[in-house]
Amino acid sequence: MQQALPIFSAEHIKAIDAFTIQTEPIASIDLMERAALKCSQWLMKHYAVETIFKVCCGLGNNGGDGLAIARQLLEHGYKVEVFKINYSNNYSEDFLINKKRLETLFPRFLMEVNDVKHLPHFQKSDVVIDALFGIGLSKPLNGLAAECVNQINHSNAIVVAIDVPSGLFVDQHTDKNSAIIKAQHTLTFQSPKLGFMFAENNIYVGNGHVLDIGLRVSEKLRSEATAFYLTEEYIQQLLKPRAKFSHKGTFGHSLLVVGSYGKMGAAIMSAHALLRSGAGLLTVCVPHCGYEIIQTSVPEAMALVNGNEFIQFSELEVNSYSTIGIGPGIGTQKDTQQSVKVILESFSKPLVIDADALNAISLNKEWLKLIPQNSILTPHPKEFERLTKNVSNDFERHQLQIEFSKEYKVYVVLKGAHTCITTPDGESYFNSTGNSGLAKGGSGDVLTGLITGLLAQGYTSFEASLIGVYVHGLAGDMTKEEKGEVAMIPTDVIENIPNAFKRLINV
Repeated sequence: MQQALPIFSAEHIKAIDAFTIQTEPIASIDLMERAALKCSQWLMKHYAVETIFKVCCGLGNNGGDGLAIARQLLEHGYKVEVFKINYSNNYSEDFLINKKRLETLFPRFLMEVNDVKHLPHFQKSDVVIDALFGIGLSKPLNGLAAECVNQINHSNAIVVAIDVPSGLFVDQHTDKNSAIIKAQHTLTFQSPKLGFMFAENNIYVGNGHVLDIGLRVSEKLRSEATAFYLTEEYIQQLLKPRAKFSHKGTFGHSLLVVGSYGKMGAAIMSAHALLRSGAGLLTVCVPHCGYEIIQTSVPEAMALVNGNEFIQFSELEVNSYSTIGIGPGIGTQKDTQQSVKVILESFSKPLVIDADALNAISLNKEWLKLIPQNSILTPHPKEFERLTKNVSNDFERHQLQIEFSKEYKVYVVLKGAHTCITTPDGESYFNSTGNSGLAKGGSGDVLTGLITGLLAQGYTSFEASLIGVYVHGLAGDMTKEEKGEVAMIPTDVIENIPNAFKRLINV
């Protein structure tokens, strides 16, 4: 089976470069030329030949990329000004080779910048290419390099960063008070970087674009990857064909424990999404106030009533269900909290736990040990903090999420722009689908239903988490195309779940 796209650390990327140079074989300067060509092709595809490019180059290999990009753009008739920012006296060998190539072909276009007063002035119509620093950065920028970054950021020019926005650490938190390029686009090589997955860095990365430059990855390095980026090809491999002689029992019987007075919408959305997942049977446990609502709104589902305005039961027969999803809209009344505990204690198979069920556990943290192994928890960041503790940045939260999954042997689906699924084995999977139109109340209820339905059909917790998150985001992207991010709502997304599955299974 094809692996999801690995997200490698900066240290691993250096090793991959070296492995490619050794085994292809290819000279490092030729690999740099290949990477620069991918960037130039992207730039020429997106910007007209009249565009004025101002390329700011550091003195290492990232600066070498910038010099090669500038030369290639000049060769295609683009207007290019190149600035060599002399923040030190140390140069990489490949930088010097590309400097000589540029000076030989286009001697008038390279300008030396030795102090702040000679920094270029950037116009609103310019496209600034940031090629100051790459993944090798080990400390915050200072001096002339920092001044150059700040001048770029204070301009109104469009900024395209090469590989990594200069000043940004890719594997650890970067102090927001330091000098960091704020790019509209980042052209990164071969695979996304971990830092690109987190909200705190969006202001610097902008739109990330992964350019395949043909790097070779050894099996050893591939096996050491613990973070991955989901691709359509990978998700397609996880989907199972439906046999001709299947029946409703083949695809599982799900129980959703959802809803309360004033929050029956959550019950309806999660139920509809579950049915759209392909599950065979669905029973929805709701309080008495929601009985007529659920029977009318979701005629395909059976109804089980407990409590009046809120879920309330001291015992529940659960052995006949393939899986249970619990939490959307149930509230955190004392009796409802105890009902959550009953489920945790009486159901031994993996659960899907969301919303108020997570909040109930947060109020009774000793219940964490009651969660069945391989259960799937689907918190948003605040819900996750309630389960664990407050954190100071996204990297710290990510590490906490990994540790939580390992400690309690559960899958955590931490919702966000790049929803992250962590596994009991300590791996992380970041989603590549979805858009800001999903940032609305009810989207999480849809995801809970979708994952629960997949789990009921016999998918593993790992498969159900990844497929559910990807399909949810893909349905959201399809809805965006129809209705736009502003006006789309979760019920629109449910209607596109079938289209998302059709695309993935090529029906």
